[in-house]
Amino acid sequence: MTAYRSASQLFKRLLRPVLDPYRRYRNARLIHAVRVSLGLLATILLTTGINLPHGEWASVTMLVVIGGLQHHGNIGKKAAERAYGTLIGAGVGLLLVVQQAWLGLPWLTYFGMSVVCGFFSYHAIGKGGYTALLSAITVFIVAGHGDNPVTDGLWRTVDILIGIVLALAFSFALPLYAVYSWRYKLSGALRDCARIYSRIVSGQSVTDDQYLKLLGRLNGVMVQLRSLMPSVSKEVRLSMTELDALQRNLRMCISTLEILANTRPDVSDVQAMEQMQRTLNAEHRAIRKMLISMSRALQSGTTQRLERISEPLQTGMDAPIHSALDGYRLLTRQLAANLGDMRQRLLKTAPRWKI
Repeated sequence: MTAYRSASQLFKRLLRPVLDPYRRYRNARLIHAVRVSLGLLATILLTTGINLPHGEWASVTMLVVIGGLQHHGNIGKKAAERAYGTLIGAGVGLLLVVQQAWLGLPWLTYFGMSVVCGFFSYHAIGKGGYTALLSAITVFIVAGHGDNPVTDGLWRTVDILIGIVLALAFSFALPLYAVYSWRYKLSGALRDCARIYSRIVSGQSVTDDQYLKLLGRLNGVMVQLRSLMPSVSKEVRLSMTELDALQRNLRMCISTLEILANTRPDVSDVQAMEQMQRTLNAEHRAIRKMLISMSRALQSGTTQRLERISEPLQTGMDAPIHSALDGYRLLTRQLAANLGDMRQRLLKTAPRWKI
């Protein structure tokens, strides 16, 4: 029993790098490269092992179907689109080869190829465009210029089908979920927001390179999060409406921080700075706490911090204050309310994104 437990613990320790979501996120490119490499090796061994003619097209199909797909949320739809395109093109290519062998009219083959590929090109612009484009490409893979033997066309079609099946099989091996990237990028963004907020309330510079670098990184993450949302929605069945609301919360947080940095009292005005710290100290602590708590909850998947009720944010809000700080006070209240709403949304959707 002791030996069994030791072996089990050793096995878990060895698998931890590939089972831990954060490590898989950090090594996503490496995992994807290994997965595609193993898939290609499988197609090569299979097609050469049973001596299939033109077996290289199985490997080409493997690369076409999953070579550029990393996240699990993309794989189902995109792999299906690429498989459909490959099958449609293979079918059309076979028909062209058969009619060329039967009728022996090259001009008719060339005309048919041009018309068919023109039809596919018409549909290549717009929804489902990649399927149409891949169909046109596969026509030439199978048929050449129509002078390929029928047997060659059949073998290439079989190779393409083998490549599709193996590609789909390997695409679901150790999947890389888009929700992992979404979680950890959002976590990092909230931590950067906390750093910027600390600089604002502590009187540090909000014009130096470090501040501008943080702000630029946040703007870049906003774009990345937006691109991940469709895949995240498919993976965890979280509505785009809810994801949009969280994205809006983050955007409002960043915008409010930028305005706060510009409305903060001049650091040379010691009296105004001291009054700001004294009057809004509780609010500053609560905002930093919410930012860090949400960041840690997203990274670790532990949502207990989100369940704790935040300390009251109205303390000192209605107290007499330096008139120059009225705008700053209102913005602080707005930031706190926005973060409170974001915390509630993350808590509500935690069962979905916490995988």
